[in-house]
Amino acid sequence: VQLQASGGGLVQAGGSLRLSCAASGRTFSNYVMGWFRQAPGKEREFVAAISRSGSSTFYADSVRGRFTISRDNAKNTVYLHISSLKPEDMAVYYCAADQTLYSSAYYNPAAYAYWGQGTLVTVSS
Repeated sequence: VQLQASGGGLVQAGGSLRLSCAASGRTFSNYVMGWFRQAPGKEREFVAAISRSGSSTFYADSVRGRFTISRDNAKNTVYLHISSLKPEDMAVYYCAADQTLYSSAYYNPAAYAYWGQGTLVTVSS
């Protein structure tokens, strides 16, 4: 599956943004989808994940209550709605996909087989 992330940009602290990740090439609904981020000088970290049907979602503690992951299987797209942005949210955000993940592995970037190119979110204070 090929993934194309978009929607990043410059946002003021406290603002909102919606990231999109469009998938192509395979049956989208077969894939668990995740969002990760990587700030300069830091390791890639888990942000959120969503099950194949969209019925279950998972969040990092640092974003829970501010970020919302969703998916539209008819449009082959996963979204990450980001609100109440903080300076520490500034990073390159990546979407990822995998067919075989169980929920215990959703948090692990090494468990995902497919990655998008990343979209940069910049937060101004």
